[in-house]
Amino acid sequence: MRERRFGRLGWMVSDVGYGMWGIAGGEGGWTGADDETGDTALDEAVRLGCDYFDTAWIYGRGHSERMLGQSVKRHPDRRLHIATKPPPKDRNWPSTRDSKLSEVYPPDHLWEYLHRSLEGLGTPSVDLFQFHVWEDAWAHDAAWQDTVIEMKERGLIKGVGISVNRWEPWNVLQTLSTGLIDAVQVIYNIFDQAPEDELFPACRESDVAVIARVPFDEGTLTGTLTRDTRWPEGDWRNTYFVPENLLPSVERAERLARIVPEGMTMPELALRFILQNPDVATVIPGMRKLTHVRANLATSDAEPLSEELMARLREHRWDRRPTAWSQ
Repeated sequence: MRERRFGRLGWMVSDVGYGMWGIAGGEGGWTGADDETGDTALDEAVRLGCDYFDTAWIYGRGHSERMLGQSVKRHPDRRLHIATKPPPKDRNWPSTRDSKLSEVYPPDHLWEYLHRSLEGLGTPSVDLFQFHVWEDAWAHDAAWQDTVIEMKERGLIKGVGISVNRWEPWNVLQTLSTGLIDAVQVIYNIFDQAPEDELFPACRESDVAVIARVPFDEGTLTGTLTRDTRWPEGDWRNTYFVPENLLPSVERAERLARIVPEGMTMPELALRFILQNPDVATVIPGMRKLTHVRANLATSDAEPLSEELMARLREHRWDRRPTAWSQ
């Protein structure tokens, strides 16, 4: 696998990482998770060279972190980069303009979940500690700043990141100016190209790593959804792919399918589009099966897409605004 520099932290990480939400299952997650299959997928990813793993306490209420911790123990000879996230105290995803830092990320809450994560992972520190929601209005609040500075000084975290709210890539720009943020995680894919406008140049200027999440638009860009797709009760996707979202998503995927090159799948095209951008340090598709791991990681070694194809993919940009179902 190819590696890329992870911003000013200087790590060299696999350009295709591992997003660990779907692998955990549990309340508010994706149904169909199976630990035995998931562990096998994790081990295969490590074997193939993946070394960046993105988890969060809320993924299975600590279960994803425990799975990752066990995988790290199974591969003591490998340097695996661990990124996790504390949940917002008010349990609201995303935050809103009315959200107060004192109610979302008070210092005692950040400390509590850092220790929970370290216990679940079974590691003395985490590489990247990321805020799972964010408001740029909090940028200059000393409460979070002093907390992460102390965490770094105590050697409990190596870097600080922010996972930007869906379809709000602008909602972190002031915070980057504090010089305290080492990485930004943002939705970036064939549809969601807006981070290229302001966020990527700002990250480039500050040498902040970019983590591209949701590369398949929660499944739309796999090309497998239909107008009648439904999931088992309790699956998060039922609340995201409401008719208002599912129908236009499928229509756009169908238009995109017409230009997928022969011999290439839509997921492969989706990942290669993201990897074409040098501002991206790593992309983190969710992977629950061996077939997903092998197919997704193989894109790391693929040749660049042609300029002609990239130009056609640019035409599929879809600028959206957060709504009640977008979470």
